Amino acid sequence: MKIRLMLVLLLLVNISIGLAQDEHSTAAKGRGKKGRGQKGKGQKRGKSRQMKQSIQHGQADAIIMEEKLPVLMGSFKNFNGLESFYESLPVHDSPETSGDFSESKGPNAIEPVPTATHSWLHINQGWEQDNDKLSKKDTDRKKRRKEKKTEKEKRKQLLEARMEKEEDNISETKQEVYEKSTEELEEHEKWREEQEERREEDDERNREQEEERLKMEEERKKEQDEQQKEMDEKRTEVDEEEDQHREQEDTRQGEKQHEQEVVFEEEEDDELRGDVFRMPRLPHTTPHHPSSLPPACVASDITLSCNNAKLSSIPPLMDPELKSLSLEGNSITSIPAAAFNGIPNLEWIDLSKNKLTSAEIHPDAFTKLKKLKRLYMDGNLLVHVPLQLPSTLEELKINENILQNIDEDSFQDLNSLVTLELEGNILSEANISPFAFKPLKNLLYLRLGRNHFRTIPQGLPPSLEEVYLENNLIEEISEAAFNCTRHLNVIVLRHNKIDESRIAPLAWINHMNLESIDLSYNKLFLVPSFLPKSLVHLVLVGNQIERIPGYVFGHMEPGLEYLYLSFNNLQDEGIDPVSFFGAYHSLIELFLDHNHLNSVPQGITEMKVLHFLRLNDNKIRNLTPESICNEFTDEDLNIVTLRIENNFIDTRKISSTEFSCIRSYSNIVLKPQKFK
Repeated sequence: MKIRLMLVLLLLVNISIGLAQDEHSTAAKGRGKKGRGQKGKGQKRGKSRQMKQSIQHGQADAIIMEEKLPVLMGSFKNFNGLESFYESLPVHDSPETSGDFSESKGPNAIEPVPTATHSWLHINQGWEQDNDKLSKKDTDRKKRRKEKKTEKEKRKQLLEARMEKEEDNISETKQEVYEKSTEELEEHEKWREEQEERREEDDERNREQEEERLKMEEERKKEQDEQQKEMDEKRTEVDEEEDQHREQEDTRQGEKQHEQEVVFEEEEDDELRGDVFRMPRLPHTTPHHPSSLPPACVASDITLSCNNAKLSSIPPLMDPELKSLSLEGNSITSIPAAAFNGIPNLEWIDLSKNKLTSAEIHPDAFTKLKKLKRLYMDGNLLVHVPLQLPSTLEELKINENILQNIDEDSFQDLNSLVTLELEGNILSEANISPFAFKPLKNLLYLRLGRNHFRTIPQGLPPSLEEVYLENNLIEEISEAAFNCTRHLNVIVLRHNKIDESRIAPLAWINHMNLESIDLSYNKLFLVPSFLPKSLVHLVLVGNQIERIPGYVFGHMEPGLEYLYLSFNNLQDEGIDPVSFFGAYHSLIELFLDHNHLNSVPQGITEMKVLHFLRLNDNKIRNLTPESICNEFTDEDLNIVTLRIENNFIDTRKISSTEFSCIRSYSNIVLKPQKFK
């Protein structure tokens, strides 16, 4: 099919060339010879048709060339090719005449056109070249297709690899997301477990607080019952004394009456005898008690006691000489403004265990008592400190009430107050003003036990020497807790929730006057470090102490004298050889009972002034030689009392010289011992 198309194209090219030659020849010979020209034209047309037919039938063997011009034969790659290749066919010197031409003679005769023959061999060679080129082109195209296919496959493979990589990345991302979500779920679960544990701890703490509160209430009730019982016993004793006194008075009055009768008889006898020199005797007078006092009140020269007299109000009194008034254990609910107008010189008032409320105490109730020094209002229903207390007051007790707040004016003008007791209320650091204690310039003793403090209250007066904060909820001791109280001598913090890690290093180490610290029944696991240098008395009973760090007492001067570590978790490995360093020459009493010791701690024989040693209720199985007494230093030891009972000691194996340093064997408690 392609060969046919090429032949058609070649024919068209030759026809075009022939037509161009005819037009050129006609223009060259002149337009005058029309007939000849027409004849030549006809001959040419005939020759063209003959050549066309010969080419169409494959019989033409020559191409006629006119005017010795070379015939250009085009060889095409194909119909779609973008290039053409032309070859110049040579013209032979001996032309051949093709077709039927009449020879013309004359000047105007047309010269014969030289012809050039081109064999089919050359055409076939061109065709073969074209076929080779086509085959080569096809080969190149196939090669390119193959390369394209290969490249496509490579791209496909790359795409598949990329997709696999993306799938791997997606799966890795999914795995990471899954792991992250799993980790988040685990963290959330852990957080929920921690919250649950914290909630359980809070519930346990609340339960412990509730139990402690109930226990405190029971103890308080028990104390009240005991006090009530004591008061009843005292009242019974007073009643018995009154009955006895009344009987004695009746007896005395009977005797006096009898004496009066005897005297009267003697006077009658004297009168009868006519003794005019005898003077008549003065009538005998008895002491007069105010008829307005209740029957249960007992009065003396300057005191009046109406304890448990079932009073509902303060009785009206008119006695300027009265110094002391006790109204404890009644049902008094109010104090009017004129309650103490008749007794202005009172120095001591006891209103404990009544039913007083803050709303029923008149602001001017105590203003006229210019000499009042002691005021006791324990066991009432007060919610705040009474107003306008006299500035002469030295001792104020408002324990076991329901005090809810103390503002900066609660103790206004009480610059003479020495002792303040506010135990058993519902006070906390949140409802006490930092300036509440500022007016108390001379306060020495402060008791704030059995309240709701979680930290040490702020603004403690600088003059303070003793502070009691037992039975609270205190968890930490900050550096600023006792920063302004440089004169402190005693700090009591037992029954709180203090951990040694929550005690600031500078909380009290620089207090030069602090001699006694009580941290019993807290949450200590170690003996606290950074204790004050001046410390003499340290109480750590009822903690979970497992270890006494070395040199913890080494900085103290003159040295620790009393150390109480009973009811802890001490074991042998928890006591270092240098745990008591710094206290060897000062320690007088050492209590290590109710622990888990398997042997007598080291260093006991070095304590030169030790008087009382308690090792009872441990797990001690034997006494090694010189564990308590050193035969070379016996003369320096002064142990007075040793308690080592309730251990696992075989008393039959104790050496006769084991306790040679103890002054008296009667002061050694060895029995009973536990059985293995």
